[in-house]
Amino acid sequence: MPLREIRTKIDALDTKLLELLSERAELVHQVGEIKKTEGLQIYAPEREDALLRSLCEKNKGLLPDQSVRAIYREIMSAALALEDDLKIAYLGPEGTWTHQAAIKKFGHSVTYNSQPNFAEVFDQVARRQADYGVVPIENSTEGAVSHTLDLFVHSPLRICAQILLRIENGLMASIPREEIKTLYSHPQVFGQCRQWILQHFPHADLVEVSSTTKAAHLAAEKSHEGAAALGGPLAAEMAGLTLLEECIQDQATNTTRFLVISEKTCPPTGKDRTSILFSVHDRPGSLVKALQTFDAFKVNLSKIESRPSKQKNWEYIFYVDLAGHCESSEVASALEELEKHCSLIKILGSYPDSLIIDETNPEVHLS
Repeated sequence: MPLREIRTKIDALDTKLLELLSERAELVHQVGEIKKTEGLQIYAPEREDALLRSLCEKNKGLLPDQSVRAIYREIMSAALALEDDLKIAYLGPEGTWTHQAAIKKFGHSVTYNSQPNFAEVFDQVARRQADYGVVPIENSTEGAVSHTLDLFVHSPLRICAQILLRIENGLMASIPREEIKTLYSHPQVFGQCRQWILQHFPHADLVEVSSTTKAAHLAAEKSHEGAAALGGPLAAEMAGLTLLEECIQDQATNTTRFLVISEKTCPPTGKDRTSILFSVHDRPGSLVKALQTFDAFKVNLSKIESRPSKQKNWEYIFYVDLAGHCESSEVASALEELEKHCSLIKILGSYPDSLIIDETNPEVHLS
């Protein structure tokens, strides 16, 4: 088929796609009006998760599932913007991995509010100055993010979704590699690239900063002093740095898990995860009995972390992720029994247990 004829067909399909998208947008607007009337949340992670799974199952064409998900992410982002002026608070500044995780979840059409620390993200959502917040909770190499865990103790907010993002760090600078004397980055990134640093820059000074974006800007400002930074490609682009080496993390599958927080949790989807925190009574065998509760009701635990309660020396709060929704009979019964052994128990939320990891995209640009 001649090139001109192929392009004519593509133009015709684009026109048809635009008509269908407009028709879809009208239906979305109707859904939004119903949600407002009935007091329902505009963003429905359970519906999003089900839709993306269904689309990937139906996908028989040349487009890979990852591309289908990316396309529909932006379609749904535009739909969210139609339904309401959705505001997302995230641990900033722009260009951080948390910012990229938020974009992966909500797309480019919603409003993003950068926050300087974890507490401000929680506060923005609690005060309804943002509809949702995005914060990191754990990394596959460095483990739990303790600041996020601690904030859940007194916060009224709930977890409604999670994001798994592949983290690929790189070496960025505006100077030649041999002139580098100092490396700037976030502490988590230094931890994720520990062996690479020892191998390639054993004598460099490591300076910890609050974000990879700040590290990139410092590397640009202090290039005459031999400064470079470790972080993602978007941070390098924003600071005008060159990526001297990509994918330098010690683990090729380095992944960070982020949480979406809001005022409400998520309805059951059939494949859910529930996060809780609890503190046991100060008596022999309390923790063992608490954990045996889950075994008795055949509830699988996928994660357990302990943190100091900060109320009393040597008193701990345990954070647990378990399989199932808090409204399911098995989980509800287990939690009811768990209360007998605890001085504190709090359900942080139930949400879709999506195991799909969003790959980083070096071609993501800020609009």
